[in-house]
Amino acid sequence: MTATTTAPLAATPGRTVGQPSARLRAWATRAPLLPALVFMIAVTQLPFVATLVISFFDWNALYPKARRFTGLDNYRQVLTDADLRHSVWTTVLLTAAVVLASLVLGLALALLLDRRFRGRGVVRTLLIAPFLVVPVAAALLWKHVLYNPEYGLFNGLLHYVGGPQPDWVSRTPLLAVEASLVWQWTPFMMLILLAGLQSRDQQQIEAARVDGASDWQIFRHLTLPHLRRYLELGALLGSIYIVQNFDAVFTITSGGLGTANLPYTVYQSFYQAHENGLASAAGVLVVIGSIVIATFALRVVSSLFREEVSPA
Repeated sequence: MTATTTAPLAATPGRTVGQPSARLRAWATRAPLLPALVFMIAVTQLPFVATLVISFFDWNALYPKARRFTGLDNYRQVLTDADLRHSVWTTVLLTAAVVLASLVLGLALALLLDRRFRGRGVVRTLLIAPFLVVPVAAALLWKHVLYNPEYGLFNGLLHYVGGPQPDWVSRTPLLAVEASLVWQWTPFMMLILLAGLQSRDQQQIEAARVDGASDWQIFRHLTLPHLRRYLELGALLGSIYIVQNFDAVFTITSGGLGTANLPYTVYQSFYQAHENGLASAAGVLVVIGSIVIATFALRVVSSLFREEVSPA
């Protein structure tokens, strides 16, 4: 009798018998994230796709059966209409003024908090507080507590010294909106720049002091070049948020007196004129502008991380 032997199964190279493949293990680890991914797509991407589709239609909500496909006419109207062009210019002017003023004030406050003094923690907390206020509440605070011509704090102080009693919102509407936004966004810039100041090479600064460099020379030749990336990051992140600001314009001036920016114009087109297609086209342009700014912001963040991990 001859005994028959069964040859062992040849194992597949790179794979252990009885164990799942690498692709299956990867899907098993990613599966718990799928509900969150589906939810994010349903909440963010699908509405944007719907907005993009509506932007190609002449669609008035009061006459839903009269809608028709118009291609790029809505975008052409957004870019050529005088009121819409003015809102784009107002958006650029508002964003640039708020970002620049917030950066300058934030840098000054960051330089102050970088020094050691008694009560620095309390001062830091108080300076951060405006950024934590709800945007609508901050705008209401400025409109009623500070700007009101009858009982506002500004006119109260002017009355105490015998000064005039101006109506701040009526006389300087855009400046009134910008001041409230600067007050709210200066702490954000301060935090970013303070992180940059605390990451400086202290040995290099001490060596410069030993060589006889003044505080201004150290700031100009060492501190400011070191803060360049942080200044760029603060400007880009601030621009992303401020270009989409709606709360301050709506609350303080209701878009009047030449303060209507592009987000407020989108609101007017959609909720007041019921022009869904035109409002969607303007909204898409706002999103595209935000994406462009965000792309530069991500590059700056990536360069910061590369500089942090690079060997000295």
